[in-house]
Amino acid sequence: MSDATQAAVTHFTSGYNCSQSVLMALCAPYGLDTDTAARLATGFGVGMYRGATCGAVSGAMLALGLFGGGGGADNAASKAATYDRIEDFYTRFRKLHGSLVCRELIGLDPSTPEGLERARREGRFKTLCMSFVRDATAIAAGIIEETGKA
Repeated sequence: MSDATQAAVTHFTSGYNCSQSVLMALCAPYGLDTDTAARLATGFGVGMYRGATCGAVSGAMLALGLFGGGGGADNAASKAATYDRIEDFYTRFRKLHGSLVCRELIGLDPSTPEGLERARREGRFKTLCMSFVRDATAIAAGIIEETGKA
C-alpha cells in the first residue's frame, strides 16, 4: 500500500469522511494543507451527502483538479487534460467497483432516513467504503504518477 493510500485509510478510520480522506491524502504536494482539504471536502461525503457520486470519487476528482487543473479561457489545455485524467479515473474505478454512485456501491439509498440508518447500523460505511477510499486514492495517485508531474 502506498503512503498516500495508507494516509487515506488512516484518515478514514480516524473519523474523516470518504471525500475528506482521499483529498487529504493527496493534497500536500500541490499546496493545499490537510485542514483546508478536510473543510473543502466535507460536503462531498456519503455520496455528495446522500447517495449520489461516491465521496471517495469526489475526493479523487478534487485531487486530480488540484494536481493539474486550471481555470479561465487561457487554461483550456489544462482543463482538457484534467478531464482526460478524470475519465481515466472513472474507467479504472468502475472496472473495480462497477459504479461511481454511492447508493449503488453500498446497496442502499442513504438519501432516505431509513437507508442512512440501515447503512450505519450495518456498518456499510465502515466496511464497504474503506475499499472505495483505498482504491480511489491508489487510482488517483497512480494517474498523477503516470502523468509525470507528481
